[in-house]
Amino acid sequence: MPRQTATSSAPGPARRRGPSMADVAREAGVSGQTVSRVANGKTNVDEATRERVLAAMRRVGYRPNSAARALRNGQFRSIGVIISALPTFGNSRTLDAIAAAVVAQGFSIVLMPVTRPTQGEVTGAFTTLNEQAVDGVIILIEQHQLDQSEIELPHGLPVVVIDSSARYDYPVVDNDQADGAARATHHLLSLGHTTVWHIAGPPQSYSAERRRKSWQATLERSGRTVPPCVTGDWSPESGYRAGLQLAANPAVTAVFAANDQMALGLLRALHESGRAVPASVSVVGFDDMEESAHFWPPLTTIRQSFEAVGRHAVEALLAEIETGTEAGEPVLLPTELVIRSSTAPPPA
Repeated sequence: MPRQTATSSAPGPARRRGPSMADVAREAGVSGQTVSRVANGKTNVDEATRERVLAAMRRVGYRPNSAARALRNGQFRSIGVIISALPTFGNSRTLDAIAAAVVAQGFSIVLMPVTRPTQGEVTGAFTTLNEQAVDGVIILIEQHQLDQSEIELPHGLPVVVIDSSARYDYPVVDNDQADGAARATHHLLSLGHTTVWHIAGPPQSYSAERRRKSWQATLERSGRTVPPCVTGDWSPESGYRAGLQLAANPAVTAVFAANDQMALGLLRALHESGRAVPASVSVVGFDDMEESAHFWPPLTTIRQSFEAVGRHAVEALLAEIETGTEAGEPVLLPTELVIRSSTAPPPA
């Protein structure tokens, strides 16, 4: 009779259990409750004991379970960011600053791009972020639709808004766009130019509109003629097209471009048209992007701190998450005029 081979039903090796709080407590010589306090970031543990527990965690290889801690503490340590899908220099730099500040606080970040900030897209973005268990939301949308009365931000999550004139009951953080534009315009007038021409950003942009209105108001307060505004789309190409138009007008001796990228296109157009900068036309930009100091000539511009905006937005949101209380007045961060070689008195 052939010998049958038995199929073993014996279980394989047991899966190794990871280190537990009890293991840490034994290693550190403290109670499990003390380990729990340290793992959950509680402050009612003296520093020497905390260091002993942390050292024991490292020795035994214990990692606190962040998901379980979130359920206990009511925090997921995750921040959502609703951002315009159309990338701009300012949005990209601000997002970098937000991410750095969020990570420095031990939080993660969830991005939610929206193509058009309509009620449906904004509500959908909030719903998705709620499902992904975030503690709060930063909104980085510069289009004007966010400021329309039909756009309502859902309740239930702490919110901070960046770069917005929207009248919401949420903290708003931004650079002082109007003051920056006034500084640029005053600088050119102080050099002796009779008026200042302007290449504006797209009209659906909050920051572009604030800069344009401040440029106009500054000229009016100074009793100067307000020239027709030329509109671009933030790109060097649009600055170049506007520059060709302005270069053909001999009355143009000073131009304030609403961002450095359009100023770059303007510089090329002036050069190709035989209008020397600054001997024939002075140019001021806005942003102080890193490359601006290396344009030819180096660009006079308005410096705004995207890093400070991102940091203040995260601080305001975390404070709201922690206390449940929203910040009061909007935070407007100062701008700075950086004078380089692209501006001079008008030609005699």
